[in-house]
Formats: sequence, structure tokens, C-alpha cells
Amino acid sequence: QVHLVESGGGLVQPGGSLRLSCAASGTVSRIDVMGWYRQAPGKQRELVADISRSGRTNYADFVKGRFTISRDSTSETIDLQMNNLKPEDTAVYYCMFHWVPYTYWGQGTQVTVSS
Repeated sequence: QVHLVESGGGLVQPGGSLRLSCAASGTVSRIDVMGWYRQAPGKQRELVADISRSGRTNYADFVKGRFTISRDSTSETIDLQMNNLKPEDTAVYYCMFHWVPYTYWGQGTQVTVSS
């Protein structure tokens, strides 16, 4: 059984920064893709950024230049550095680990951007 645990969410003012982290417990296989998704109230879950086993990154257009995803392969953790946060970034953020044929999700961490 694999569990993903996110940390680092909270309340921040517009223009501020937060760093999210996600760690896995349990038997983790050779992970193909690790990523961050978010879901705002009344909206569908959407991709924020992901990173492949080779280190290739992929970002949604709305976070390019502001967010950075990183991966520690030795500890199988991923971080999301979020800078210049905007009110529209307010959402529950979920981490995701995928290796065929499994996809695991964390429980989510709330990020609120408000003055």
C-alpha cells in the first residue's frame, strides 16, 4: 500500500510564495511520472506541473515562470515552489505518483491566496 502525504499549504498574500512537498510511504516502484494537480471549488482537477523519471518537466501555461517542480529520486519526494502567487491560484493541491499500471494521489493541501 502506498500513501502520499502533502505538506506546505496555507494562507499567503498575493505576490507571496509557498513551497509544497509530497512524500511517499510504502512500497514504491520505479516511478514514471510525479506531479502536482489542483482543484478549485466548482472546477475540475487540472494539471499544474509534472516531472518524468528522466527529469523532464511539464508546466501548465498559467504557472510558467512562477512555479518550479523538483524531484529527489533518492527519497522519492517532489516539491513545488510557488512564487508570485495570485488569488486565482487558490485551490486544493494534490500530488500524484504514477507507474504502470498504478496512479496514487495524496489527500490534498489547501492553498489560499488572499489579502
